[in-house]
Amino acid sequence: MKIQLKLPRVGMNMEEATIVTWHKSPGETFTSGDALYDFETEKVTQSFEASADGTLLEIRIPEGEEVQVGDVVCVVEVAQ
Repeated sequence: MKIQLKLPRVGMNMEEATIVTWHKSPGETFTSGDALYDFETEKVTQSFEASADGTLLEIRIPEGEEVQVGDVVCVVEVAQ
């Protein structure tokens, strides 16, 4: 099943973040708990971890670009 992963809100006042690093490339597989990417807010740098096993299909926001909370960051495929 394809899923669009969105930038999560990690603080009450968080509205945007910058994608710092991608740990996976399109076509690479990952397991639950793997860091997919790091993002930076005004207060913290945090990793976004996979909650299931799957494959990264598409990166929508490249490193160095800002993204709004709720915007699609990437597309993954996970087993049902």
